[in-house]
Amino acid sequence: MINKLVPSLSEAVKDVKDGSVVMLSGFGQAGSPIELIHALIDQGASDLTVVSNNTGSGHVGLASLIEHRRVKKMICSFPRTTHSTVFPELYSNGEIELELVPQGTLAERIRAGGAGIPAFYTPASVDTPLEEGKERRTFNGRSYVLEYGIEADFSFVKCEGADRYGNLVYNKTARNFGPIMCTAAENTVVQTKKMVDLGDLDPEAVVTPGIFVNRIVEINQPLDESQLIAENWRYPWH
Repeated sequence: MINKLVPSLSEAVKDVKDGSVVMLSGFGQAGSPIELIHALIDQGASDLTVVSNNTGSGHVGLASLIEHRRVKKMICSFPRTTHSTVFPELYSNGEIELELVPQGTLAERIRAGGAGIPAFYTPASVDTPLEEGKERRTFNGRSYVLEYGIEADFSFVKCEGADRYGNLVYNKTARNFGPIMCTAAENTVVQTKKMVDLGDLDPEAVVTPGIFVNRIVEINQPLDESQLIAENWRYPWH
C-alpha cells in the first residue's frame, strides 16, 4: 500500500547529507516550508547549496539556516529584502556564496531541470553583469544567453492539502515555486496543512501528482513567518 505520510519532521528530513543541493519553495511567507527548514537545522546537515526565491527574513526559516552557517551557497533572485539582515552581512564578509538569477530565469532553470532539459537560451541577462562567462548566441537577430537547468537532491515544499499517495493542492499564491521544485529533485519532502482521504481531492485540482513526491508530514497549524519576524523570534526559539 502506498503511503508517503511520515510521523514527524525529523523523519522527513533525516537523510539530507552534508553538501546536498536543497530547493525551498516559497515567495516570502507564501509557500515557505518553515517547519521543514527548522527540522533541517535540528538535523545538522551543512555545506548546503540552497535554491530559493530569496534568502529569508528575520532570524527564522531560511535566514536561521543561513545564520547557523549551514549554507555554503545561495542560488536566488532576491538576496536582500525588507527584513533580510543575515545573508547580506555574511555575504559582505565573504562567508557565503551567491549565484544571482533573474526570477523568470530561475523558474525556467528549475522547470528545465525537472523536464530533463539540460540548458536553454534566454535574453534576460544580455548586456548585464549576469552574462559574464556565459555563452551568447543570436537567433533571428536577437541575442540570447545560455542558462543551465537546475536539479536538486531535495526539495522542501509547503502545500495546503495532500493524500497519502502524494497528490498535492496549494493555497493560492503559495503555488509559486513548489510545483516545479517537486519535479526537479531526487527527493521531494512536503509539509501539508491537512491530509485527506483518497478520492477527496478533485483530480482536476491536483497541481502536483504523487509521482513527484517522496515524503509528506502533516503540520495542521503552520507557523506564521511574518508574525515571528515582527515579534523578533529566533530559531531555535528565544
